[in-house]
Amino acid sequence: MGTAASPSFDTETLRRGIEGNPNTLLSLYADDAELRVVDRNSQPSHPRVLHGRDEISALLDDVYSRDMTHKLENCVIQGDRAAFSESCEYADGARVLAESMITLRGGKIAEQTLIQAWDEQE
Repeated sequence: MGTAASPSFDTETLRRGIEGNPNTLLSLYADDAELRVVDRNSQPSHPRVLHGRDEISALLDDVYSRDMTHKLENCVIQGDRAAFSESCEYADGARVLAESMITLRGGKIAEQTLIQAWDEQE
């Protein structure tokens, strides 16, 4: 009798999700996932914290409704942790860089800390 393989985090699914399919990206999150966002508007002492796939879905809907491209630059997975870099560019040339550290549970994202910075508009 064989043993069932435990689910694993799929980097190619992450790439497909980030680079153009927010529903695919959302499928990588556990139902009770927590996403902490740190940026110019949500500073480290008061990060924006999203709880569950519904709140994360609303964020993804907002981000992917914008006229911009997204690219997975790097992804490193070790055990139940992963980190990845994402670069984005708006149609007007403004750029965004995001770094994420995630904790995995059953092959799904259980916790994510996202730190992002973008070009300042003059």
